[in-house]
Amino acid sequence: MDIKNELSMEKAILETAENMFLNKGFAATSTTQIAKEVGCNQALVHYYFRTKENLFNVIFEQKFKLFFQNAFDAGNLDNLKFTDKLKYIIETHFDILSNNPRLPVLIINELARQPHQIEILRDKLRMIPELLFKKLNEELRLEIEQGRIRDVNLMDLLISLISLNVSLFIFMPIIETVLLMDETQKEFLIKHRRAENVEFILKSLRP
Repeated sequence: MDIKNELSMEKAILETAENMFLNKGFAATSTTQIAKEVGCNQALVHYYFRTKENLFNVIFEQKFKLFFQNAFDAGNLDNLKFTDKLKYIIETHFDILSNNPRLPVLIINELARQPHQIEILRDKLRMIPELLFKKLNEELRLEIEQGRIRDVNLMDLLISLISLNVSLFIFMPIIETVLLMDETQKEFLIKHRRAENVEFILKSLRP
């Protein structure tokens, strides 16, 4: 198998595994099922990723990096004032969840099942959030000192931001079922909540 075909096969395995993990959950998905869906043998899945756990971790790391590379992209943030920067982060995080609506439930379930996984991911990816948080925290403290924002801890702010965005997609299956929502109503709700979450966070920072 040449390099081009190898990359194509690896990508196909990743995409198929991600879809199956999201639809069926980690425990109910096997490498045999993944291989069958891709159209290869199980040995090839193990050749690229060794275990199902490694395959899941690769997917999780990619999603984790996707958030930070997009939401905290210096090229998009450097020339923005702090509140506009925060608005961009909220909206970008929300959009990633909107494009991956089943991801929060999968992550919560798997971290509850294997809490040690968060430590592994932390060690691998530590430098990404640390550098970004340091810069963002410096800007937040400056805004507070100049009286433009109330005294708030960056971690509290980020927890509020993530909780607001994630909660919609965790409860969306229940909301859809109870309210008998069609796709148009669902799209309207998602768009509305995106704007409301930004407004709520920015209002909460006013001195």
